[in-house]
Amino acid sequence: MGRFTQGFYGYAFALFVCLAAVGVFLLVTPQSRTEHIPRVDFSIDRVNAARTAPYEVVAPDRVLADWVPNSTSLTQKNGAVTWRLGFATAKRQHAMLAQSDERPSADFVNRMANTDKPGGSRQIDGVTWEERFRQDKNQRTLVRVFPDHAVVVTGTADWDELTALARTLAPQPKPSPVPSSS
Repeated sequence: MGRFTQGFYGYAFALFVCLAAVGVFLLVTPQSRTEHIPRVDFSIDRVNAARTAPYEVVAPDRVLADWVPNSTSLTQKNGAVTWRLGFATAKRQHAMLAQSDERPSADFVNRMANTDKPGGSRQIDGVTWEERFRQDKNQRTLVRVFPDHAVVVTGTADWDELTALARTLAPQPKPSPVPSSS
C-alpha cells in the first residue's frame, strides 16, 4: 500500500483517480449540443418608447428570418429617452438598433458607433444613412441624425445584415395615453 501513496506511483495513481472522476462526471452530466440564444419580447418597450419619447420612434415591422431579438432596454436619463434593441442575426453576429434624443446627438452617435469618423454613406430604400466602421472592434454602424433625435443601427453584423435591419424600420404610432386611476 505504501507504493501507491509515495513517489511516482503515488502521483500516477492520484492522476488516474482524478481523470476517472472527471470522466464519470462528464458521462453523467447532461450536455446540450444545441444553440440557445435567449429570446426577448420587445413589444412592451416598443409601445413604452413610442409613448414616452418626444420624437418619432422607429422599430422593426417584423423580425427577420432566423434572427433572434435578445435584448431590449428603455431608459430615461437627464430628460433623454433612449431605446436599444439587440439581435442575434441569422449569421449569429450582433446587431442593435439604438435611438435617443440625447443632446448633443453627436455624443450619442459616437458612443454607439465607438468612433466619430464617418466612412461614407449608403442609400437604403431612398434614404441616406451615414456609414462608420471601427476595424479593431469589427463594428459597422449606420447612422441617421434628425433635428430632434438620432437612430443608429450597429454591430458586428456585416453591411448586408445591418442594411436588412434598417429596411425593416417603421415609425411607431403614439399609443393612447394611459388613463389614470383616481
